[in-house]
Amino acid sequence: MELQVCLNGRRGGADGVGVPLSPVALAESAAEAVAAGATEVHVHPRTPCGRESLSPRVVEPTVDALRARLRVPIGVTTGAWAAPEPGLRLKRVSTWSVLPDFASVNWHEPGAEEVAEQLLAMGIGVEAGIWSGTDGAARFAASPLGPRVLRVLAEVTDPDPATAEESARALLTELGPAHGRPVLLHGEEGGTWPVLRLAGRLGLATRIGLEDTLLLPDGERALSNARLVTEGLHQYGR
Repeated sequence: MELQVCLNGRRGGADGVGVPLSPVALAESAAEAVAAGATEVHVHPRTPCGRESLSPRVVEPTVDALRARLRVPIGVTTGAWAAPEPGLRLKRVSTWSVLPDFASVNWHEPGAEEVAEQLLAMGIGVEAGIWSGTDGAARFAASPLGPRVLRVLAEVTDPDPATAEESARALLTELGPAHGRPVLLHGEEGGTWPVLRLAGRLGLATRIGLEDTLLLPDGERALSNARLVTEGLHQYGR
């Protein structure tokens, strides 16, 4: 199975000591997660003060640190929260010289198509982030870049464990054929585990990590990404 580990996301130090932020901490956490069974890594690079950034001065040391420890694909975010102005986001991505293997682009965000086109021109795989509750699926269906993306990252934003699976199925219906690209399905917060188990039943790739949840299925606090990966592999087959 394909299991991506999402190391930190938008979480910070206030979320607990287990959330890795620095390049060294991210590389250590990623190495442990890969040893536990993760097949690739997704990360949100941070400045020394903990702020997310797409600046090459932040992204490149993170990718370097991860690549020194790993032999699996490494991906980063291009989320608008890291650079809200589309022109600035595009400029920063275009100046990367140490390149990740792939980058996620949230299709509902302003400037998504331009960022995706720039990434593709640089030889970086594009994960088309399609969030439930947005117009991302419709915009992606109409996108000429759709057939060229690496895969679709179907993100279920419904945090309710009672309804997350229903929301996931609705999102997959919205996506339809998804330009024939592979789909990675995942949830977040309370919806993380129900959606992961659904991905297993459907035979889809999925992801797990401290970005998506701080808790194990029984409600116990997850102390590391590796622990979540171990449990994710167990839950996937249920």
